[in-house]
Amino acid sequence: MATASPAIPIPETCETLSDLFREHHRRVLIAAYRITGNMADAEDVTQSVFLRLASGDSAPPANAGSYLYRAAINGALDLLRKRKTAALEPLELVAGSATGSESSPETDLSAAELRALLRLAMSELTPRAAEIFTLRYLEDFDNGEISALTGSSRALVAVTLYQARSRLKKRLSELDRGKK
Repeated sequence: MATASPAIPIPETCETLSDLFREHHRRVLIAAYRITGNMADAEDVTQSVFLRLASGDSAPPANAGSYLYRAAINGALDLLRKRKTAALEPLELVAGSATGSESSPETDLSAAELRALLRLAMSELTPRAAEIFTLRYLEDFDNGEISALTGSSRALVAVTLYQARSRLKKRLSELDRGKK
């Protein structure tokens, strides 16, 4: 009769990291996907975020959810900056969300082109501006929530959003003219 081997003690940090992974993995993955537009890239970013947390010598931050979410956004933006041109998947295919309205192939193509141009233009914003823009317009946070999440004043959030929109509008116009 075989005897049970003694249990190997698991360090407390491993349990904490496992809990953090289970609790925040989906949100981190979705945040990264919304920026990259590519599920493989989003998975890479998500893995990097959790590996960085696991390899750290310190305990996870007190507000780990916010930290992981912001790390995913910043990691995805960094990836876009490194790869100005990435193969993009339509958001609707991966998310499985239907718009509920009939669309034509022309409008689908136009929307996909616009998303690709927007991602390219966003990669040229400063990291802070891209993060705030993403939180507001891709994640639907209001300015107060963004202020609390980023540790910035509401006024700074509003100014950053205004400047980011202006830069993106100008850059999208330039990119659109360049493809014609």
